[in-house]
Amino acid sequence: MLTHHSKKTEINPLTHDDQLKPKWTHLLFTVLLFSMSACQSTQPQNKAVKIADLFHDEMFMPVETVSIDDIYRLPEKFVAQFRRQFQADSTLRNQNVMANEWLAQYIGAQDGGFEYRDNVTRSASETVLNRQGNCMSLVVLSAALADALNVPVEFNDIDVEPVWDRRGGFYLVNGHVNLRLLPPRSNNTVLFRGTDVLVDFLPERSVRAYHKKTVNKRQLTSMFYNNIAAEALINTDYDTAYALVKKSIQLDPQHVAAINTLAVIYRHKGYEDEAEYAYRLALQIDSQDLTTLYNLALILGQQGRLDEWAQIHKVLELARINNPFYYFDMAQQAYFDKQYQDALIWYKRAVDKADYRHEFYFGLSRAYWATGEERLAEKNLKRALALSDNSNKQRYQIKLQALKQD
Repeated sequence: MLTHHSKKTEINPLTHDDQLKPKWTHLLFTVLLFSMSACQSTQPQNKAVKIADLFHDEMFMPVETVSIDDIYRLPEKFVAQFRRQFQADSTLRNQNVMANEWLAQYIGAQDGGFEYRDNVTRSASETVLNRQGNCMSLVVLSAALADALNVPVEFNDIDVEPVWDRRGGFYLVNGHVNLRLLPPRSNNTVLFRGTDVLVDFLPERSVRAYHKKTVNKRQLTSMFYNNIAAEALINTDYDTAYALVKKSIQLDPQHVAAINTLAVIYRHKGYEDEAEYAYRLALQIDSQDLTTLYNLALILGQQGRLDEWAQIHKVLELARINNPFYYFDMAQQAYFDKQYQDALIWYKRAVDKADYRHEFYFGLSRAYWATGEERLAEKNLKRALALSDNSNKQRYQIKLQALKQD
């Protein structure tokens, strides 16, 4: 879910010129875009940090943003109908249905009652109208629905394997959040007749073996604000992004991903000193956070502070190979250099790291066409089409026709 955490750890491919001065083809940042995905990161220690000096309101235009209440607010007519439906189903079964169990069925996490879509992060009200959303949107909606039925909720931030995305020149590593719907309470006493129900919007992922951390609603809301701040940043709406990420950090000063987002905003606005201060502060919270180290290395390299850069670079070189887009970029370069066998090797490595990216399979398809292996080209194109949205499907089909005519 960039817990895009947003919690996501981001990794950027590094290259070097003849003087060993680092260059980055893309600036990255961690965004927990909660798309029920993953991110690897060391859990930050609870260290008291001063955040007041992080913010520079004078550098941005004031922007009105969504309130916390509006994130979770549902339309009154919908809530009334929703409660009536629960009562009707309970009566129809001629028994008192446990509210948390009924809610899990209503959400339909396993059966598609609400559809998972890895797109923008929306409020509960927007998600219930669209009947679909990304991980964060669906978790927020579930929390709002649970509140309408007085069902206690436990949120879990899951430390799963990274799911990569690239949007607007940024590398994103999506985090994953799920929730448990607990038996209702009566007079401060839990009714033990029922059991808690796990709601996970990516049922194909087994999360039982992964480390999880329970987060409260305040932390979840911080993640939500960081998500939409990252989306505003990708759209170059820096004033909105700043206002949103400020709210995120104020809600959870330990949220390293949000501090990174703030630093990236400063970098894009040309405020390098303020960006470096933010990265240094994030490292006080989690000294091993790779996203922070990558982004700090970017500043150090561009400023020619190569001794400091080299210290960080030792860690980053080891982490780079975990980024599937590193292999994809190498494959693309080989393909356009007409080194098709090399391109095939790199595309395959990218797929091995992230078999959910449609563009990786399309790259394989093109490379196979270039080497005359039409059967494998068509096989990989079908996989790309199956993983892509409608706009990419049309584009891929047009390109395939062009390849066939070459």
